Amino acid sequence: MVLKIVKYPEPVLQQPGEPVTEFNDELRGFVADLFETMYAAKGIGLAAPQVGASKRITVIDLSSGKNPEEKLVLINPEIIAREGKQYEEEGCLSFPDIHEKVQRAAKVTVRAQDEYGKWFEMDGEELLSRAFQHEFDHLDGVLFIFRMSGLKRDMILRRIRKAQREGTW
Repeated sequence: MVLKIVKYPEPVLQQPGEPVTEFNDELRGFVADLFETMYAAKGIGLAAPQVGASKRITVIDLSSGKNPEEKLVLINPEIIAREGKQYEEEGCLSFPDIHEKVQRAAKVTVRAQDEYGKWFEMDGEELLSRAFQHEFDHLDGVLFIFRMSGLKRDMILRRIRKAQREGTW
């Protein structure tokens, strides 16, 4: 089922997600809905807070559904190592049509649980590293606009307020 993606300034986007403790069919159904929602929105990552659920769950698929082996489910994730720096453009499904450069680690090692509760570790470089960091930020209530310079952030926030007044946001 395609869920509604909430947009900034929805409060759930700036709240840390609750850890997941139950790994059951309901959770796996929610994960399937996250993938379906992400694909419908043409994204490569989606975190539970973006659909109004304050939980530490995210899904990532850099292939946009073309390669099932690239589907990643990360529950209760954490970054355990960071290396290097990259400064690349990012977008966010909760900030439609807004793209800006953000500095992130070039490589990260993450630890997370899958939809069955099994812990795993994996490395991500370049785009996957950026996707991990962007989505994990969502789980901590941190938005990518807060990783930009104050000037760029203020310009974006003014643009959003104007779109809200016009009824287009």
